[in-house]
Amino acid sequence: MGESGGGRDAQLKHTGLRPGWTTGACATAAATAAYTALLSGDFPDPVTITLPKGQTPAFALAVEELAGGRATAGVVKDAGDDPDVTHGALVRVTVRKLPPGSGVVFRAGPGVGTVTLPGLPLDVGEPAINPVPRRMIQDHIARVAAEHRGSGDVEVTVSVDDGEEIARSTWNPRLGILGGLSILGTTGVVVPYSCSAWIDSIRRGVDVARAAGHTHVAGCTGSTSEKTVVSEYGLPEIALLDMGDFAGAVLKYVRRHPVDRLTVCGGFAKLSKLAAGHLDLHSGRSQVDKPFLARLARRGGADEALAAEVAVANTGLAALQLCLARGVPLGDLVAVAARDEALSVLRGSPVAVDVICIDRAGTVVGRSSVR
Repeated sequence: MGESGGGRDAQLKHTGLRPGWTTGACATAAATAAYTALLSGDFPDPVTITLPKGQTPAFALAVEELAGGRATAGVVKDAGDDPDVTHGALVRVTVRKLPPGSGVVFRAGPGVGTVTLPGLPLDVGEPAINPVPRRMIQDHIARVAAEHRGSGDVEVTVSVDDGEEIARSTWNPRLGILGGLSILGTTGVVVPYSCSAWIDSIRRGVDVARAAGHTHVAGCTGSTSEKTVVSEYGLPEIALLDMGDFAGAVLKYVRRHPVDRLTVCGGFAKLSKLAAGHLDLHSGRSQVDKPFLARLARRGGADEALAAEVAVANTGLAALQLCLARGVPLGDLVAVAARDEALSVLRGSPVAVDVICIDRAGTVVGRSSVR
């Protein structure tokens, strides 16, 4: 079978599920349309944007308002076949000009949350617009400015109709994101979620990699971890398994269909769940066990005061940051514990395993040896 038979894109195609667009992609489209109208007087409809992996989707506008030195555009989120709580939500972006040198300033409008606790990839007090959507919006603002001779100095206010109500169905309140939803997405694409379809696609991915003669495969929780594995080991796309939250599905199938080596790579918080014995890493079915992290930290030399802080940290990332600041290698400890849990699931199958933990930016924050 050819090299095009596997990898993340092939898995998605195999599920037969229709992908959708993240709130970050919708906000980028709305911001692009609004700034274009502010500079030219006309809203592009549909408005086309470029996503981080090069896709160029077009979005129809549901809202167009131009008055008083500001422009607002709105896009209805289509999550495809994913049962996303934000499917059908109206994402609005208002753009107004700022003095030269101001850059792009982000504001949270109605329905978008504000960060109130540490441990997230944004500072306390910031609008809950995640780093990748911010970069996407900044890049598109710059393109529009270049095309229409604007300065690119703007205030971008993102709102979501009924966002505060929708956010009650998410973990935002518990994470200290108050007032609404987060604007999310690292690729701009919503990967549709279906247990049976996705697990089947993982199995097919293992089969394709084995048939192509690849002896080293990687189970990755998402696109950022895929990039990390490619950077670390130079693995081809066909050897990458988009396991998402289904760590158990990868391990159980590889147990029956062995490869020489399996690398598991993912976000620190998700892999801390595997380390604690959870094989389903979805936030709806397993949570980061902070007391477990505190026990690991003690093994790594943390005193009781630090362990107590870890046990009540707001997020897994916050716990990691506390330990990093005091020289306790919590990332490595989680990676080793996750590797050992993986080996226990493999039950002696002849597969060597290593684990890499990353942060949201893709920086390696923990790793195990191969065993």
